[in-house]
Amino acid sequence: MLSIYIELKVILAYYRMDLIKFNNFFYRYKGNQDYALNDINITIPDNKFILLAGETGSGKTSLIRCLNGLIPQFYPGYYKGSVEIGGVDTTSISIANLSTTTGIVFQNPENQLIAMNVEHEIAFGLENLGIDREVITERINQSVMLTEIEHLLHKTPYELSGGEQQRVALASILALEPKILVLDEPTGLLDPSVAKKILLLLQKIQEEKGMTILISEHRMDLVLPLVDEIILMKNGKVIAHDTKEHIINSKRFIDLNISHPIMFSLFSDLRKEGIEIKKLPTSIPEALELLKDFIRV
Repeated sequence: MLSIYIELKVILAYYRMDLIKFNNFFYRYKGNQDYALNDINITIPDNKFILLAGETGSGKTSLIRCLNGLIPQFYPGYYKGSVEIGGVDTTSISIANLSTTTGIVFQNPENQLIAMNVEHEIAFGLENLGIDREVITERINQSVMLTEIEHLLHKTPYELSGGEQQRVALASILALEPKILVLDEPTGLLDPSVAKKILLLLQKIQEEKGMTILISEHRMDLVLPLVDEIILMKNGKVIAHDTKEHIINSKRFIDLNISHPIMFSLFSDLRKEGIEIKKLPTSIPEALELLKDFIRV
């Protein structure tokens, strides 16, 4: 009866407005004295595209590992507080069962690909869950169409480019129909043009599937125009969580040692010189509109 109860709560997660909740959560890795995560208190609503930003070592990857139970189930250590997905404590359900609610794609997709061809790769997780063959076929078709990899189905993952591998990793996760998609530096190994295509694909997925997407990403110029909210981390703490517009105009964001977009930095410097800038731009079109105030033709 307990397992049925837990499964029912996971299903109900699909209908909660507050999908992810950290409650006074602390965590340090085994053998470490310093906390990787220090008193995390955030609530992430459903159907949002959220950027997780921070300097190297700020705790972003550790926070991500909490969302599918890897912390503390796979990475043992000291922790207190709780992490809830749709009201379910992540320590009360297995990592395998959490994978149907939270799907995670890491920086190097090759580490996630194990099957002999792309079609088998997408089917692998579904088969392990004991899903009927007809449903598996339907899920494969849907995820393949969404990620636009029909031409790759019979190729081996290891002969694909980095961008193609990332699409296959996404397709295999989407086939499980998670409510939450989490990505840890998904474009870190890709060239800028391919990275832009992957990020635009994520925007398409978020809009079409109504998913919550949480992404840790350093290519600010590409990702900022796409997201709704930003979570800022520093030294294992969440130092801010708000709408994109509020965050990028905050001193905390400006002062972070991260790669700010060129246009953003330009207007930030103008503001430092005493020029009135009402808000900093998050995209090139916004920047061009602001430039009209300074350029006379």
